[in-house]
Amino acid sequence: MQKPEVAGFYDARTGSIQYVVACPNTRKCAIIDPVLDFDEKSGSTTTTNADVILHYVNSHDLKLEWILDTHPHADHFSAARYLKSHTGVPTAIGEHVKEVQQIWQQIYNCPDLACNGSQWDRLFCDGETFNIGELEARVMHSPGHTLASISYVIGDAAFIHDTLFMPDSGSARADFPGGSAANLWQSIQDILSLPDQTRLFTGHDYMPGGRQALWESSVAEQKENNPHVAGQSQSDFIRLREARDRTLPMPKLILHALQVNIRGGELPQVEENGRRYLKIPLDALPGSVWGS
Repeated sequence: MQKPEVAGFYDARTGSIQYVVACPNTRKCAIIDPVLDFDEKSGSTTTTNADVILHYVNSHDLKLEWILDTHPHADHFSAARYLKSHTGVPTAIGEHVKEVQQIWQQIYNCPDLACNGSQWDRLFCDGETFNIGELEARVMHSPGHTLASISYVIGDAAFIHDTLFMPDSGSARADFPGGSAANLWQSIQDILSLPDQTRLFTGHDYMPGGRQALWESSVAEQKENNPHVAGQSQSDFIRLREARDRTLPMPKLILHALQVNIRGGELPQVEENGRRYLKIPLDALPGSVWGS
């Protein structure tokens, strides 16, 4: 089995992990789920995370071929558009992003939004394959957290983002608009059907118990040690996941981030005074829990 080189970049502000996955023979690579820095208090955006990744690519003599999203994120802005503007490399996401765009088009009341995925250069179908150098990458539709979530299986590595976390942290939430605990369970089963030695790279880690940030596990470790998986039936999981989700506060940036991320990371257009503006819908997610 092909063994890609994988580098993870942890963003402590959002608990997100960004990845560079590289072909060891050709030195061609892809960036997965890059973060554009945003401070909600000041409204400022910076490119610190993305520039660190670009420096890594350049300093390791890698040739960037793809900028990949796993889904439209709710807790940070995507840096895909920024990275494309600096590299000319194509962006991609799963084809079901169109359904997520339709949901949030209504929430934001933005009839001008093209809900056809045209904000990315390529939309992947379930089971579709593509190459990163000599590495073959396969797309798995992994809905549940969102309608559009996909996993990238690249050699012995799978980038599963918001499905399973590290074994001590369970699974991802499934209560966003379009989310489904039942669909998430099936997506997890699909991931766990990969060979036991498959390396699983998650998209978030919140350092439970104060441990250091971690993001790599294996199928075997998840089967044995993840309490949301080991010994659970589908009905057990759905009951556990839905009960847990009812207690979780919404990500503080969800209303900020989705209007950017359903556009492939494109920030709002500059207005006549030279500034950009976000649009925050009021009372958009009734019944949701919000933190203090």
